[in-house]
Amino acid sequence: MGVEIKERRVSEEEFAAMEEFVFEYLAASVEREEEGGRMRWYPWHSAEYRYNHIRNVVDLAAEIARKEGADVDVTRVAALFHDVAKLDAEQDVHAEEGARVARQYLETHCDYPESFLDEVCRSIEDHSYQGPLEDLSLETQCLIEADLLDKVGANGAVLMMLRMGYEARTHMDAAEMVERVLERGHEAEERIRSDAAESVVHRRLKRVRWLREWLTEELSNVDPRSAEGPVDFDR
Repeated sequence: MGVEIKERRVSEEEFAAMEEFVFEYLAASVEREEEGGRMRWYPWHSAEYRYNHIRNVVDLAAEIARKEGADVDVTRVAALFHDVAKLDAEQDVHAEEGARVARQYLETHCDYPESFLDEVCRSIEDHSYQGPLEDLSLETQCLIEADLLDKVGANGAVLMMLRMGYEARTHMDAAEMVERVLERGHEAEERIRSDAAESVVHRRLKRVRWLREWLTEELSNVDPRSAEGPVDFDR
């Protein structure tokens, strides 16, 4: 069963204020980069990209939490803060640092019970856990499943294609890059446990399989060695 926090619920106004804080924190992390912040390897590792990922995880985690009987407030707030420190902390400590930032914000801007803060921060700290999800609270399971799912499907395929361009690859490598998304999806499929998350991953993997099949079919007839001069995209 999920955690029950009966004394206080999170209002939409409070959650909107948290969203604004998280985006501003991410933007400030980018501005501080020359002062020692962690360098991002790819151009879409920006405040905008990271915030979009966070919003996707919030929506997915809340959907899973509702269907699985977890505490939606704990899950949503933990999801919102789970990567808040991603741009200014090392990867192996960003979860702990995110929990610290979340606790500081919640203690100074809100009036929630200590039990609520503890559950939220524990979920943030554990969201990078690589062991069995059964070891964790239901709210943390929902967060981890949502985090895995955002890297699968059409969104994951597009991000891989952006990476392909950044690595100076051509469209001939597109099917290979989409295959990586499928591999990531199968890894996620093995980890997730809830019926709600399984439904999402199956739906998203189906889309990626279609895309891979289309790319394989259309690119199999293209011989890059036969090209003479630039491609006329207006033809």
